[in-house]
Amino acid sequence: MAKLVVAIEGMSCEHCEKRVREAIEAVEGVEKAVISLEAGTAEVTYDDGKNVQDMIEEAVDEAGYEVVA
Repeated sequence: MAKLVVAIEGMSCEHCEKRVREAIEAVEGVEKAVISLEAGTAEVTYDDGKNVQDMIEEAVDEAGYEVVA
């Protein structure tokens, strides 16, 4: 397993946190996402063999939030 931390803009409440977590965890190869509303980040645990970053960005975007560099 590998870990990736991404910064996410637009989250303002626990509902936002839940939507982002569910969107990221729906990405193939992602095992778990831990969202920090306070820090504006998602710590994602995923399968080493998968390139998930672009799919995570797309899933977060579709949920109505933005991954920032």
